[in-house]
Amino acid sequence: MKLAISADGPQLEAQLDARFGRCAYFIFVDTETHAWEASPNPAIDARGGAGTQAAQFIANQGAQAVISGHFGPNAFEALDAAGIKMYAAAAGRVESVVEEFSSGRLKKVTVPGASGHHGGRGRH
Repeated sequence: MKLAISADGPQLEAQLDARFGRCAYFIFVDTETHAWEASPNPAIDARGGAGTQAAQFIANQGAQAVISGHFGPNAFEALDAAGIKMYAAAAGRVESVVEEFSSGRLKKVTVPGASGHHGGRGRH
């Protein structure tokens, strides 16, 4: 399975970035072969609709599931429409989060979180 994880850096040692639409990177991991690659999030500086744009990027990369800390309503709707399963993780290094996913310890997200920051305002 191709898994996408929102991360603050381009390596497996990076920390999970809780912001799906405005994360710095997505780490894509093949859960069968353990091959991985990092891609900068093309939606990080979007003036609006970052969650939807990030969801489209994830879908275009062929991911079947995504792990992040938070999925806003628009991201949730776009990922759900694309048939991509969402899982929540609180924190940790990407490699640890993948391990938690593989062992079935992550909770599947079935409802969106509250709206995030619009237009990039409030970004830390």
